[in-house]
Amino acid sequence: MKKKPHESRYVRFVRLAYGLTNRLLPRYRNRNSPKTYTQPQLVACVLLGCYLDVGWRELEDWLLASDRVCAILGLSAVPDHTTLFRAFQHLSMRQLEQLHQAFLRWLQVSETTMAIDATGFRPSRASQHYLSQTGRLMQDWVKGVYIVGLDRRFILGWRYGRGPGGSEAQYLDGLRRCAHPYSLKVGRRHEWILLGDKGFDGIQARPTDLIPPRQGQHPVVRPDRRLRLELVGQARLDGMYGQRVLIETVFSVMKRVSGDVIHARLLRHQRREVALKALVYNIHHQSFLLSFDTLQPSHFMWACPPLATSPY
Repeated sequence: MKKKPHESRYVRFVRLAYGLTNRLLPRYRNRNSPKTYTQPQLVACVLLGCYLDVGWRELEDWLLASDRVCAILGLSAVPDHTTLFRAFQHLSMRQLEQLHQAFLRWLQVSETTMAIDATGFRPSRASQHYLSQTGRLMQDWVKGVYIVGLDRRFILGWRYGRGPGGSEAQYLDGLRRCAHPYSLKVGRRHEWILLGDKGFDGIQARPTDLIPPRQGQHPVVRPDRRLRLELVGQARLDGMYGQRVLIETVFSVMKRVSGDVIHARLLRHQRREVALKALVYNIHHQSFLLSFDTLQPSHFMWACPPLATSPY
């Protein structure tokens, strides 16, 4: 039996990333563009740089050494690192959200159970040992708050924050709106279960959410909070609440793939990196699924546009 040819995970990732950007983004930002590179090519390179967890100079060197990836992107010459950085600067949050939503719609995500949690990213590559030796302990960090579908393990929405301190309950309504289109639809209604920890307990929590209320030294008195306490207790016995730990697996994979460092210094760029990491994780997760023999080559058709003619 002929052995199936092995394909690099970077090649699979670029196929999906370029297929996504090539179908949603305009070729050029304006009519006076020098038209050296197309916008889908540059944004796909930005996604690849986040996937590799490297700087812009390292990404340029990596592309110079990878003919296969350049062939998929239709690049006859590698963009300069300053061009790649400007592409990241011009990538708006609205475009990132459109790319994310289009990717999830193509996957036909329909979830019955979702988990919500926050994770921290280091604002510097310096090791904890170096910071402790120099007396510059990390006082704050970038916080990404994500909602994840537990059926297929895709990130459905995100929010940006700063740590330490602050309640995560303020992000609950926004993340609920992000995840609502990807919940299971029964008739005209969307029905799904939300799992969270005590950090999301607040006025935004609904009585049917599996979010344990904070108790402290005082008993829970309010009826809606007592109902949530009883539902969480029953969910613990049934084993449903324990599924929330799967979101930690998603965070672990995301940080192993794209790193646990936020490279940007400006606030608006940090927001983009938090969103980029979620989109990069989703593309990586789908490319991993496509590596199995049980999936047919036709699954790649959406992500395999014909190689663009060179714009040079």
